[in-house]
Formats: sequence, structure tokens, C-alpha cells
Amino acid sequence: MSYQSLSRAVTETFCRLHEDGIIYHANRLMDQKQLSGRTLLNVPGYDAKEKFEFGVITSFAYQIEGSDERIVVATTRPETMLGDTAIAVHQDDDRYKHLHGKFAIHPFLNRRLPIIFGTGAVKITPAHDPNDYEVGVRHGLEFINILNDDGTFNENAGEDFKEMKHFHARREVIKKLTDLGLFVETKDNAMQIPICSKSGDIIEPVLKPRWWVNCQPFVAEAIKRTRAGELSIAPSRVKADWYRWLENIQDWCVSRQLWWGHRCPAYFVQIEGERNDGKNWVVGRTVEEATERARILANGKSFTLEQDEDVLDTWFSSGLWPFLNSGMARNGTTVDFSHYYPASILETGWDILFFWAARMISMGIYLTGQMPFSEVLCHAMIRDAHGRKMSKSLGNVIHGLPLEQLHQKLYKGNLDEKEILKAIAGQKKGFPKGIPECGTDGLRFALCAYSGSGRDINLEILRVEGYRKFCNKTFNHTKLAMLKLDDSFSPETSAKPTGNESLVECWILHKLDIAATQINTKLQERNFMAATRQLTISGYTSSATSILRVMKPLTDASVPIQTRRSAQQTLYSCLDHGLRLLHPFMPFVTKELWQRLPRPPTDPTPSIMIASYPINDPDFISSEEAKDFDVVLSAVRAARSLAASYNLQSNIQPFVHSQTGKEIDFAVNVIEDVKALPAGCGSAVINSTTTVHVLVKLSVIRKLTLARLNLEKIMKIVSQPDYAETVPSVKVTLLSFDHQN
Repeated sequence: MSYQSLSRAVTETFCRLHEDGIIYHANRLMDQKQLSGRTLLNVPGYDAKEKFEFGVITSFAYQIEGSDERIVVATTRPETMLGDTAIAVHQDDDRYKHLHGKFAIHPFLNRRLPIIFGTGAVKITPAHDPNDYEVGVRHGLEFINILNDDGTFNENAGEDFKEMKHFHARREVIKKLTDLGLFVETKDNAMQIPICSKSGDIIEPVLKPRWWVNCQPFVAEAIKRTRAGELSIAPSRVKADWYRWLENIQDWCVSRQLWWGHRCPAYFVQIEGERNDGKNWVVGRTVEEATERARILANGKSFTLEQDEDVLDTWFSSGLWPFLNSGMARNGTTVDFSHYYPASILETGWDILFFWAARMISMGIYLTGQMPFSEVLCHAMIRDAHGRKMSKSLGNVIHGLPLEQLHQKLYKGNLDEKEILKAIAGQKKGFPKGIPECGTDGLRFALCAYSGSGRDINLEILRVEGYRKFCNKTFNHTKLAMLKLDDSFSPETSAKPTGNESLVECWILHKLDIAATQINTKLQERNFMAATRQLTISGYTSSATSILRVMKPLTDASVPIQTRRSAQQTLYSCLDHGLRLLHPFMPFVTKELWQRLPRPPTDPTPSIMIASYPINDPDFISSEEAKDFDVVLSAVRAARSLAASYNLQSNIQPFVHSQTGKEIDFAVNVIEDVKALPAGCGSAVINSTTTVHVLVKLSVIRKLTLARLNLEKIMKIVSQPDYAETVPSVKVTLLSFDHQN
């Protein structure tokens, strides 16, 4: 779909939800550095030498109307008392019960503050505090906004404070309270203050008109269908978060004050002669539709239209992705939509399960009547080796660069100098030699290998580099194996064994089938860590290595053509199946290699991307032959071990004593009677019927001869007449040596 059609779909959704009463326009509060106590801070927009006090709580008194009595309240933001519209007291507090229903008098403004039941005594500022906002809604209090968008105070704060900067007004309020004798005290107070991470400004809650989505009609059906089994969420621990989020959902603000995004298809109607109270809004799919609705609203009066400058929250358009991506049209569906929607699985991060997945599901059900997918798989949050979230400001994002170039890259962004120095220190600690280039496949394989059930992945770059080497190993082994497929070789139409395969070929195909079965099982379980482990231990690379070692004689030009062709076909099946098994985890290397393989004449598959994934094939199973060849491999390993223990590096003479009565090609001397063994052999037991022997007599004789020569040399030295005087500190103990052995 084009961008224009996607944009129209977003507009259509907004209008439809508004027409259904789901989207509405309302004034709500819009929004933390931890301070342990009294702290002086610089604030952007003020003189650099000017500091303001935070981390304190200020107590002051309100005068009770028609009485000499006062009620003391406390606040960490004394300037907000200019927007107070009530005082709350606890209904069971004997100190304040008699005040309920009375009024306090604002000292600076002609305003009466009702005393209501709540908690405290506390001042209530509904337009500038989230908790007070809820109290104001419950008690029907007046919402008075005292701040301009530039941080100065407006006319609602009174003439003495109008146009005054925010924190200058704080000082002035305390001064005036002191002059009136209403100031009580200030105390240290551990608190959080919201600070903008980009500008450093102190963020103040302000009442603003915004577009909101009533989420209740959405989530009820989503919860119901999830509990009914229409949606599975993995790992299972995330499901608890899913229900907790949905069951405690609040209305969703979809207005954003950004330069980019889908602009709200909403228009304010300024009717001539009427006060702008912010209520005359219409929505429209086009300007013409909005104008027609505005004409009805104006009821014959002149009016002007002004489109809302806000854009929609990115999660609003992202929530439509499953069905827009499938080709859903404005009025009905398309063939693609019918074919591709709903999808099967969504893979996403657990940290955006609510922001994205929940909204896709809620909007998908509401707009299409169907779940957009039946499974949600959440991956872990990727962090650096020290457990820190990857970010540009920390300098720990992955770039294949030397350390000095990593430092230089930090200066190309808009980071503050302090953040750059912090990032440089982090880079020196985390990447003392820089970050090696690991490639997309190495990183992808590493992430799959890391993917367990935890919430976080502490990504170690050295481990990623290790998987890059694994990719190189795969590439080199495959290229080497391809050399055995000469130009005259053409793959058979079917990969199924013919029955004429040698023992090693049966073993290789059997092991390949086991790997395919186990990897498919792990993929079905969404256990990618176990799947990658299977690939590295007994999958493609292991098979390719083994087949190169044990089948090399079968692919030489000197062997009979039928034997060579069978071995080449087995080698081809190993490469073809192995690359396809590995492709989801290592797409680029496997695609490059697979495209170089010859194709069967009847196979038109153009790319490994759309080739079928290998599954269990009963024709590949050769259990008995695999057991026999495992014995062969064990015999080879045992013979090598014996040779190494006797330091035999050449002319190794192994013998296999087998009592199975079966014909197994060990490619070495096989004896049935142990008496036929030559004297002087070392032995190793393979199993109850098979023993490996290696002739070590010559090696022992050589060692004895060398020992004898060394002894004679020593005896000649110590027999000198002056030996005791020249070497007095050496005590020599002569060992008896039987020259007959």
C-alpha cells in the first residue's frame, strides 16, 4: 500500500472511532529526578548563576472565612497555591470535622476555597497535580490553569504574578505569605521532580485539551478472547503483565506535539460572535466533510475552520499495522486481506507488549472482529555486558569500529559534553579494543543463542565475535565440500536414499534427520536457544565436518563411479538440508552458499528463502547402521587416544577385536581371536564386544633404549675420581636397572 492509502486509513479509523464515541476531546493533565533533601538547582531559561531550592516542603496557613481560625497545609510547590480551588480534610480527624462545609479565603485572590472531605489537611490544585485532578473530578471543583505555555504565570494567577517566571513566582509567593504572617516553615523533604532528559527543564503538570481514546470498549473483548484461548502469550510470565495492564487500563491520549506524524483530522470551529470555549470541534475524512459538519454546528452563523496542529501518537497508526499491511481497504476488504489476515504470530519486545501488541489486538478486534494474530512471542531486552540498556548517550550501541572511532562517533550527535565524557569512559571499560566487525549473521545467531526465558540479555561482544567465527567456519567447510561436486555431478530428483549407500552415508543421513527433527521441535517450542545449540553441536557444521573427514576416500576419482556418485549425492543432501536448517538463523551466508549448489533438474526453487524447511524423513533413518558406525568412530577415537598416550606419532598399527559376529568395516585390522594379536599392544575397551589394540612395543623399546643411554651417560659422569669434590652438594641415588628388560 502507498503512504497516501495508509494515511487515509489512519484518518478513517480516527473518524470512525470518534463517530462511535470512542475518541473524545477533553482537558486533562499532561505530563522524575530523585532528591534526598534540600537541593539548589539551575533551571534552563534563568540566569546561570541563579539557583532555586528543591527538596523542601513548605507549610503555610489559610484563613477560615468569618473566623480567626487558620488551617495549615503543606506543599513542595508553594507557587501552585495560586491555582488552589479547595482544601481537603480527613472526615475522621477531630481537628477538622467542624470545618467541613466551610470556606477558606485565598490571601492573594478573590477566591473562596471549599473545605471538603478527603485526606490531610491538604491543598487541592486540580489543574496542576494528577492526584488533585481526580479529587477535582469527583467533587466537581473548578480547574484553574495558572501557567502559560512558556512557563510564565497567566492572568489566573493574579495581577501581582502575571507574566512572572515560574520559579521567581515561587519566591514571591513565600515572601508575600511571610509578609501576611501566613508562612509557617520549610523542612527537608525527599522527593522526585520531573526533569526533561533533553532540555533539563522542570516539567510541570498542566491542564491541556487533547484527544483521548476510551479504552474500555476495546480491552474487555481482548481479555475475554485471551482467556478463551484465542491468543497465546510466551513466555508465560508475561501473561500476568498482560492481564494486569489491560484490567487497569486508563484512557489513552493520542495527541502529540511533534513536527512529524499523521495530523489529527480534527478541526476547531470558530463561530462568529461566540466565545472560544474550546468545545466546538468536528472531525472529517476530508476538509469538505469537516466543513459540512461545521456548517451544521454553526447553525447558519459565519464560521472559520482551523485544523488541529497535533499529530497522532505513533502507536495509534502502529496499532492498525496488521490489517493495513494485509491490504484492508476503506470500505471492505481486498483479496490480500482475506488471504493474509489474521496473521499467525507477532514477535516483539516485552517492554512494548502493552504499547503495541495490546493496541493492535484491541483495534483489530474492534475494527475487523478478529484477533490480528493468535500468538505473541516476547523477546528479552538487549543490554550490554554490564546490564546497561543500550543507548547513544552511553556509547554502548553496536558499531564495528576501533575504540578511537567509537569515541569520535559520539561527537557527531547532539549529546551534551558531560554525556560524551560519560560515554567515552563506558566505551573504554566495555570495549577496550573497540568493537570487532561481526556481521549481520553473527549477531543474529548470537541473539538467537541468547534468547532464553529471561527479561534481559546482557550481550557480550566477544560471544558475538565467536559466532562470527562460526559463520566463517560454516562458509569455509561448505566451500571445501563443494569441491567434491565436480562439473559432471547432477543431483538426483529425489533426496531419498537408494539403499546402496555405504555405512558412513547411512550414518550421515541418519544424524542429519535427527538434527532436523530436534531443531523443528525446538522451533515449535519457540526455544531458539536450544535450536542454535543443536545446530552448533550436531547440526549442519558438524555433519559437514564429519562427511569431509570420513567420506573423502569415497569421492576420490580412483573409486568406482557408482560409489563416488552415491557419496556425492549424500554430500549434496547434507549440504542442501543443512543450509536450509541453518537459514533462519544465518540468512545471508546460507543464501550465498545455497545459490552456488547445483539444483535437481525438476526443482525450480529460485531461492533458499522460499525453499521448504527440512523435517523428519523416515527414509533417512538407519538406526542399526548408525549404531555400527558409532562403534567405528569410537574405535578410531580410542586408537588415537592410545597412540597419544604412548607418544606414537607415525606408523600407528591399530587392531580391533570384535565379538559381534557382524560385518562392520572398521578400515583397520579386525581379528576374531585375541590370540592373533601381536605381543606388545596397549588396549582400550569400546563396549562388551569390541576392544581396540595399538601396537606400542616398539615405542616402549625405544623409550627403554633412550633411558639406558641416559643412565650410562650419568654413570660415566659420577664415576670420575674427583666427582665428589667438584659437585659436593649433589646427592645421587642410583636406581637398579635390569638390562634384560
